[in-house]
Amino acid sequence: MKGQLTIINLLECNEALVCSRKHLESFGRELCKVIHMNPYGKPIVMKFRKGKLKGYSAIQMIETSSITVHLDEFENKAFIDIFSCKEFDAFSAKSFSKKYFKSKKAMSRTIMRK
Repeated sequence: MKGQLTIINLLECNEALVCSRKHLESFGRELCKVIHMNPYGKPIVMKFRKGKLKGYSAIQMIETSSITVHLDEFENKAFIDIFSCKEFDAFSAKSFSKKYFKSKKAMSRTIMRK
């Protein structure tokens, strides 16, 4: 089995979007459309708060693995990890994510696993 892991860091996101559970709940399904993946079930979304760590985390299972998202409400950041045994367009995933959270800066890295 092989796999693709794309890590996306979004900085200076729109504050209202980073704090919105509803916005995060639809992110995984929308991203699946962009990267041609099939979501499996509904996303699991939880909100955490401990000191300066505050924000939502979500997991959207996909038929070939998962999408995880961690939102930082203090610094308006989003951290997204997409892993799949099926290859996907990492550039499209990054572009969509940046636009979805209205981020001013986005960085990504892709690792191919064998």
